[in-house]
Amino acid sequence: MKIDHSLPLEYSTEENKLKILGFWVFLGAEIVLFSTLFAVYFTLQNNIGNGPGGSHIFELTPVMIETIVLLSSSFTIGLGIHAMRLGNKKAMMTFFGITLFLGLGFLGVEIMEFFTYVHEGATMQTSAFLSALFTLLGTHGAHVTFGLLWGGAILLQVKKRGFTPETANKSFIFSLYWHFLDVVWIFIFSFVYMKGMM
Repeated sequence: MKIDHSLPLEYSTEENKLKILGFWVFLGAEIVLFSTLFAVYFTLQNNIGNGPGGSHIFELTPVMIETIVLLSSSFTIGLGIHAMRLGNKKAMMTFFGITLFLGLGFLGVEIMEFFTYVHEGATMQTSAFLSALFTLLGTHGAHVTFGLLWGGAILLQVKKRGFTPETANKSFIFSLYWHFLDVVWIFIFSFVYMKGMM
């Protein structure tokens, strides 16, 4: 395996470059998935039947908490990658740990939000709007949950092996995934919650 020391460690081998390219292709497929879910949501958002609409169930406080927490985690994952490029293992692991903790916090608020909706009689079976909403939010939440497990596994590998072309590549690809989830959330925040509250 030929390592090019003039490049960042995550790009230092041909295999690493191909894995990053492959992951961008995967994110393209993820964009199609979420675009479809948004299209379904926008098609069904006014089909509330006898159930509540977004203006009745959406609350600004939990949504703002989720947004601040998730956007902060995007910042900390960036700091983690910067620390990795500087060769600072302790700082990288700390920032990745903070990112995962913030992701867990986001998930906790979202689960509480779901319980509140269900308690208020807003379930997937109540209306087409709520079915589309739960599917969109649930799919994003499932991606965050997977990200927490994936990020935890990467932290264990970095702790055990340190920075190698392989662990650096995995860490960088994970950061791309995490930033993608934040971008999707910005669309959810803007076009689902903010629009729904108006």
